[in-house]
Formats: sequence, structure tokens, C-alpha cells
Amino acid sequence: MAITSVATLRAALGVGTLYTDATLQSVCDSADNVLLPFLWKNDLPIVAHSSKSTVGTLYFDSDIRDTFYVGQSVTITNSGSRFNGTKTITAVGEYSFTIAITAGANNPYHTIQPYGNAAAETYTDFTTIPAIQTASLLLCEAIWQARQAPSGQGMSVDGFTPSPFTMSNTLLARVRGLIAPYLSPASQIG
Repeated sequence: MAITSVATLRAALGVGTLYTDATLQSVCDSADNVLLPFLWKNDLPIVAHSSKSTVGTLYFDSDIRDTFYVGQSVTITNSGSRFNGTKTITAVGEYSFTIAITAGANNPYHTIQPYGNAAAETYTDFTTIPAIQTASLLLCEAIWQARQAPSGQGMSVDGFTPSPFTMSNTLLARVRGLIAPYLSPASQIG
């Protein structure tokens, strides 16, 4: 579910029924794709995996013993069809854990590029935090403006001159003050 709903974006833009829900939903999803990776969540990137019969091993680049535990349910994504899904951890090592997977070929250790993701239970619902909701809506409006303005650029109010920086790294900078308390220390902030 997107942080900004289609109805909220439609009302903020004042476009009524001029644009389809799918068009507006793509803007809401784009804002989530920009914002969510920077927010602090209970997840870690998976750098590699291996398998032997029905046992899969997922590898991390940091010590995970204080993050994951045996019996914990985790959601694995972007790690291949045998690994993806909600799985229960069967063993935890310093830099890896094992899960049960469907039977298949034995695969040696090999990297996942781009990295996969292991997410444990989340304790914060970002869709209920007003500052995050506002940041998401502001990003939606900026993305909408970039799509609708001539040449995909914003226009300054005083000079009506195009700005080439509409979708640059300044996009997130516009809302950094709103999301500051929720930024992940592991995210790239720049």
C-alpha cells in the first residue's frame, strides 16, 4: 500500500476525474520508491546465497546474530524463486542464516546482484505518521509536476524559468526535515 493514496493525491492536485487511478497510482508508487529505502526498517541486504537439497543459506555482510534468531519469520525478496517468500529461520551464524526451501539443485555460494532483502517484523507503520505522509505527498506533487511541465521541468513562480534539477538528489532534500527522525543510519544520505 502506498503511503499517499490515489484519493489524497487526486484531491491535492485538484484534478478531479481527469486522470485515471492507474496514472495517479504510478506517481504514488514512484514516491514510495524514492522515500521508503531511506526509512529505518527491520531488514538487511542479502549479499549471497547457497543451497543444498532443501536447505538454503543466506549470507550478509555484517554480523546478524543480534538481528535474527532461530524460529523467526522473515520475508525474503529479490533472492530467487526458491528463497523468496515468508520463511522461518532454522539456524543463525555470524554472517548467515538457513531456511527451508523447495528441493532443487545444489548451488554453491554465489552473490546476488543487486542485493536481496531479508525483512523481519516491522514495528512502525509509516503510513500512520503525519510527517511521513506529508513527505510522501510532497514527493508525489514534485513527481507529478515533473511529468506535466514542459520538458519535464519545474517552473519557478517568479521567473517562469525551467529548473533542470526537479528529479535530482534535491528531490529527497525537499523532505529531509520531515523524515529526519525516521531515517535509517544505513541509508545513503546525500
